[in-house]
Amino acid sequence: MRLNPFDPSNIRVGSGGGGGFPGGAGGGVGCGAIVIALIGALVFGIDPGTTLGTIDAVQQGTGGGGQVEQLGDAQSVQQICGANEYATEACNALDSLNRTWQPLFQQANIPFQQPMLQFYSGGVRSGCGSASASSGPFYCPADHGIYIDTSFYEVMERQLGARGDFARYYVMAHEYGHHVQNMTGLADQIRSAQAQNPRAANQLQVRMELQADCYAGVWAGRNRNLIEPGDMEEGMNAAAAIGDDRLTGGRVSAENFTHGTSQQRMEWLNRGLQTADEDQCDTFADLRR
Repeated sequence: MRLNPFDPSNIRVGSGGGGGFPGGAGGGVGCGAIVIALIGALVFGIDPGTTLGTIDAVQQGTGGGGQVEQLGDAQSVQQICGANEYATEACNALDSLNRTWQPLFQQANIPFQQPMLQFYSGGVRSGCGSASASSGPFYCPADHGIYIDTSFYEVMERQLGARGDFARYYVMAHEYGHHVQNMTGLADQIRSAQAQNPRAANQLQVRMELQADCYAGVWAGRNRNLIEPGDMEEGMNAAAAIGDDRLTGGRVSAENFTHGTSQQRMEWLNRGLQTADEDQCDTFADLRR
């Protein structure tokens, strides 16, 4: 995808939260992450039993993240976004995502705040508590932060077979989709529904994740002029690679899925791509019938 170079004045980046955990390791981060915590069991050797059932921990956590650079702090943004190729890609994507979504909120007369992008290595303390690299990229609604350990992209390519720049852009766009949900108030509604009906918590979380996939597709669809041959295939392959059924290999029952099957993730990403219409991303429609 031929994204334009980022404009430092149009993105917010975090300046803290590098490696390690202040005060020790932690990590119940699950909700808002593009991959379920079970990827830790498959890639990093973590027991999935310690992370299943904590899907709203990231939303309820406390603590402080890194300091946030204000808009216009061009020198700091350039330094952070220029740290490596992956960081530059992520900042290019964030700039494009801001330019795509912010006008839609303005048109709908809904208040909007740009998310903060925080790179980290190994572990980080966000506004939602501590997380490790095994959590994968995640979004924290408490501080409006998108958190990425860029080494995850190597895991995607080498161990999950999700290759190409569009696969990485899909990661950013998915996490941004959670920010959209936060800004519209949907995330609060779902948290409330999960608290009232814990047995339905996983099913509701799946719908949240599939909607974020669809929103990622909407972003790409609204920037179709920048899409290159092979991009859509890279996106579909990435969505398939991180489906719950693929990641768990049948070790976890469907009712415990938190992100959706490979087929579901491909279908909703493709819906967003083809329609470029956020109104087509209502994964909760059947619940209101």
